Amino acid sequence: MFLNNSFGKTLDVLHRTMDASMLRHQVSANNIANADTPNFKRSTVNFESELKRALDSEKEEKPKAYLTHPKHIPFDKTQNYRDVRPRRVLDYLSQSDNNGNNVNLEEESMLLLQNQLRYNLLTRSISNQFDRVNIVLR
Repeated sequence: MFLNNSFGKTLDVLHRTMDASMLRHQVSANNIANADTPNFKRSTVNFESELKRALDSEKEEKPKAYLTHPKHIPFDKTQNYRDVRPRRVLDYLSQSDNNGNNVNLEEESMLLLQNQLRYNLLTRSISNQFDRVNIVLR
């Protein structure tokens, strides 16, 4: 109903970001719970960069691709932001302890706090969106 205007799109993006934030909270809690498990590799959530790429692809003016065969891959196709999903990514690049575990409790606690603050900001943003609608309706 509202997805065809900026209000609906904004709410949809905020809602999807809140869902990603909840997943990020679960992943961080799982990382902290397994901080002493041997050979455990921490996970992260990748969402915001993919969402930004999809939103930027809607704005770009791309030249039309001339396809000579139906199996050619079009390069002018825009990515729909609704198709972007948060992804869990295993972190194999960070340094491991002697037992093969790469969870740093201080870093995970800081990421958890950062995520909680981000979630609070998102809820405040959604509340402000509806406050604006209330002002208009009065």
